[in-house]
Amino acid sequence: MPSERPAERLNGRTALVTGASRGIGRGIALRLATEGARVVLTARSADALDNVAAEIRESGGDALAVAADLTDESAVDRLFERVASWSDTLHILVNNASMVYGTDRHFLAVDSALWDEVIAANLRTLFLCTSRAARPMVKRRTGSIVNISAASASRAHRMCVPYDASKGAVEAFTRAVALDLAPFGIRVNAVAPGAIVVEAWGVLSRDELEKRAQVIPLGRLGEPTDIAGAVAFLCSDDASYVTGQVLAVEGGLLAQLRPPQVENWEPGAEWPDPDREPALP
Repeated sequence: MPSERPAERLNGRTALVTGASRGIGRGIALRLATEGARVVLTARSADALDNVAAEIRESGGDALAVAADLTDESAVDRLFERVASWSDTLHILVNNASMVYGTDRHFLAVDSALWDEVIAANLRTLFLCTSRAARPMVKRRTGSIVNISAASASRAHRMCVPYDASKGAVEAFTRAVALDLAPFGIRVNAVAPGAIVVEAWGVLSRDELEKRAQVIPLGRLGEPTDIAGAVAFLCSDDASYVTGQVLAVEGGLLAQLRPPQVENWEPGAEWPDPDREPALP
């Protein structure tokens, strides 16, 4: 949980977070609970979900863990039946579940089986969960849906065609659904993470992590808490006039044309004295 307790902007609301057993999804679930939401956690791993739910309860929050394969339409229906029996309303949906690892291969080595698997994990789940959540939100004329995209939706990785294509579709989906649901008071937005350190990054050496951080203008890799804060904002009334938008949380990575190493630039080299103000042009 965050070290400083944020304002409880989500008191009285119920949130469903997919892919909540680890990484970014876990971070989002913990943050929403800290802000006062009752949180439904879902992913395939029951044991990992139970651990996150226990963490929330130990911090004074309320959580329900429901293991489900979100590519299975009947499983999604059962999930939403559980949500409805646990809470009479669903105010927030965070579509975080996606297939990331195991998708990295050259385009010419991508077969239809991998393509279909990535599309099912990253887009079919998005459609099924959003469709189920939107209907009761329409009846109440309120709700917030946040989809987790990626910086690769607008800047490509090498050897990640299925993943990058699916994340581009997530952002197009976000804009289109936002327009359809806006007349009902439902806001739909997306967060696009950059390089975020999660459990799977544990195989990387310290040198490799530092190397990856060097290309980021803010000079560090991101943490799940960075994404969680952005999601909490979009879920709250502080974002009541925000819909159809993609909030990039990536340390300035997308803002630069070339990384500093290419330009042989070192931060502070042209202004080494912190006590002396730079001359105005």
